[in-house]
Amino acid sequence: MGVPDPARGRLAPLAPLLALLLAALTAACSPSPGRPAPPAPGPPAGPAAAAPSADAGTDTDANTDTDTDASPFWVDPRSAAARQVAAWDARGRSGDAQVLRRISEQPMALWAAPRDPGREIRRAAGEARAAGRTLVLTAHHLPYRACGPRAAGGAAHAQAYRTWLDAFAAAIGDTKAVVVLEPDAVVHLVDGCTEEARHEERYRLLSQAVDRLKKQRHTRVYLDAGGPASVPDAGRLARPLLKAGLARADGFAVNVAGFGSVTAARAYGARISERTGGEHFVIDTGRAGDGPPPGEGPTAWCNPPGRSLGPAPTDRTGDPLVDAYLWVKRPGESDGACRGGPPEGAWWPDYALGLARRAR
Repeated sequence: MGVPDPARGRLAPLAPLLALLLAALTAACSPSPGRPAPPAPGPPAGPAAAAPSADAGTDTDANTDTDTDASPFWVDPRSAAARQVAAWDARGRSGDAQVLRRISEQPMALWAAPRDPGREIRRAAGEARAAGRTLVLTAHHLPYRACGPRAAGGAAHAQAYRTWLDAFAAAIGDTKAVVVLEPDAVVHLVDGCTEEARHEERYRLLSQAVDRLKKQRHTRVYLDAGGPASVPDAGRLARPLLKAGLARADGFAVNVAGFGSVTAARAYGARISERTGGEHFVIDTGRAGDGPPPGEGPTAWCNPPGRSLGPAPTDRTGDPLVDAYLWVKRPGESDGACRGGPPEGAWWPDYALGLARRAR
């Protein structure tokens, strides 16, 4: 028999009142039938959030929430997409403008100007620092970057490229930056595009570019390594990438300007990583929402219809090998004068709107 508690007798008349108060508190803290409980934290969100259109595809890699705070990367308020949104709003096309915000409100890579890279990079770097964000850049100016014996494009010669690259790097300064280095440059060393006589010079220039960019203490460098559509045997890229300076870079980039699914791009990158000592990589997901377009040959990959945006840029990929999803090729910029599109790199609002409408 226990010792009687004198307090119990005093509290007994209050028991019904205490029970009612406890029930009220429990109801207030529980989700109501019409209001779900807050979701548990999950992986970062993808492109923005209008309702999907009826012709949306089925690639489960795509992800379409609007949590831009999940991305550490800088959003350019002067991008072609942002200007298009403003123009459509002014003309009363508010519905289309809202859909296009799926692109304009996401961070995308700034492709440096061929003549004077410094001016635009300094502007972007200043804004990125002020916002506390990381600047994403693409360097694409190697000599003879096109194919064949009369290959053109890029700097006039090796020294001109070194001068250009030095201005590019100096403009970054102490800004936190990610640089995707020379799309297709290594791929064209193994696919027969670049003449054999130019191989050694290209390796030297790429290696020197890595070293110069890494002098900027907050700059991360990723050598382009093509994608599933450009080099079916990913293992062929391992040795050329290492010769181009991969071991001194931060990794490599895959699927740049491509339409490969995130799953395929990740598998492609993993094969290269396995052959390069576990190097990390980034994936261009800008147009990866529906995977590769149907058909074969070069025209299949030039402004293909029916494509959509892929997962939004973020460094929270949940994958130990994948440092980030980036939008390197800006969604809505043309692949070339095919299927009614403007010249390569030109802004094409109708194509951009289609990518955004089909995003999930």
